[in-house]
Amino acid sequence: MARQSPSRNGVGGHDFDVKKKRKVAEIYRALNSDPIDVAKLRRMAISEGGLLTDEIRSKVWPKLLSVNTDDLPPLPARKELREDSKDYQQVLLDVRRSLRRFPPGMPDDQREGLQEELIDIILHVLKCNPQLHYYQGYHDIVVTFLLVVGDRLATALVEKLSTHHLRDFMDPTMDNTKHILNYLMHIIDQVNPEMHDFMQSAEVGTIFALSWLITWFGHVLSDFRHVVRLYDFFLACHPLMPIYFAAVIVLHREQEVLDCECDMASVHHLLSQIPQDLPYESLISKAGDLFVQLPPSKLAKEAAQAAQAERTAASTFKDFELASVQQRPDTVLRQRFRDRLRGEERLRGEERTKSILTKPRTNRFVKLAVMGLTVALGAAALAVVRSALEWAPKFELQFFP
Repeated sequence: MARQSPSRNGVGGHDFDVKKKRKVAEIYRALNSDPIDVAKLRRMAISEGGLLTDEIRSKVWPKLLSVNTDDLPPLPARKELREDSKDYQQVLLDVRRSLRRFPPGMPDDQREGLQEELIDIILHVLKCNPQLHYYQGYHDIVVTFLLVVGDRLATALVEKLSTHHLRDFMDPTMDNTKHILNYLMHIIDQVNPEMHDFMQSAEVGTIFALSWLITWFGHVLSDFRHVVRLYDFFLACHPLMPIYFAAVIVLHREQEVLDCECDMASVHHLLSQIPQDLPYESLISKAGDLFVQLPPSKLAKEAAQAAQAERTAASTFKDFELASVQQRPDTVLRQRFRDRLRGEERLRGEERTKSILTKPRTNRFVKLAVMGLTVALGAAALAVVRSALEWAPKFELQFFP
């Protein structure tokens, strides 16, 4: 059973309704075109307000993940799934603890039915993909898909997501997850060296962002509207976009962080309490701009401490690129970014369009972009996919005690 989430976040008035109707019409034109205009669907998912309603999400999310909705496999028998699964007991415990992920006021029998479906989806994906390993927090992602699109379609979407975007989190060890988290500090260092140095001095590490990353913020955000808005964005983008979004949240809280006592306990406590009133649309736009300015390939080269590179989940993203080869959303994004920069040159002169990364470390706060791409123009949609296949070596992290 799919749940209809509210379609907007704090924007009111007649103008919004007009923009919403226009956007809905654009989305359906893209869906009805032959071939389906996946590039436009990505732009719609990224732009202000995302995909607006769960009805639209149920049509667009499969296109973003290249899932054929006309040939969904039937779900296997529940008894067989549970008897054969080594993960059943852990999944059961996690799902039972997930009460707050369901809508307030939902009747107990309806919620309990959805929880049973949630267990089935997880166990089915694990059974069909024995190379995947369950992790605590995975259910927070799966429940979002269940509430939006229902059990059968959610199963297909989650399976594709698990073998692509979430693949690194589902390894036997957390090595690749630690490696991805390590990019958080490298991004912060490039944008705000003072903040980076403060956090390094506090020895706070990146553990505060672990639940953000591995649940796509589903575990830490209480408003379902915000969760599905971020899922629109992440599904339309590169698998590493959640770590860029984590970085812009930290950067957004610059003054709070710098006002903290410079010790691990104080900074960790502050950052682990994620605000619920974040300016989501603005942060989405900034994360997209930051991805363009600091693609994974650039971070990898700057962060490398050895000659041998390794691959992570980005390598499994090749079939997404092939599926969208006619649309080439990465090319669309780069062209939009160049157009935006040219516009800034005309208005403010060439000096205003220099990269944020050319500013010296002594600058207290380096801007994410000269002026930034507006949300309406979109942000990163599969940008620089090929270059992201190269990864830096793992780093020695003080990640867990």
